[in-house]
Amino acid sequence: MIVANRLTDGRVVFLAEDDRWVESIQNGLVIESDALQVELLEHAERAVETGIVVDPYLIDVVIEDGRRRPLQLRESIRAFGPTVSDPTVR
Repeated sequence: MIVANRLTDGRVVFLAEDDRWVESIQNGLVIESDALQVELLEHAERAVETGIVVDPYLIDVVIEDGRRRPLQLRESIRAFGPTVSDPTVR
């Protein structure tokens, strides 16, 4: 998948079909071929040039129970929000 930040409000967005940028990882496009990765990264860079997004890059995801989940913690936080723990619990 390709993730970026939308320039207008800084929200995390995912490249979806039809060259759209969506806020939900579940609606983003899972890219399964190297050739398509290159092509879509080039498209994402054009979106940078036109002021739609900033900092697009590829992330690895797995599909579990029909839901997409990033493999890296950083990307999980970006996709699903911050991790929160109760500081009083030890």
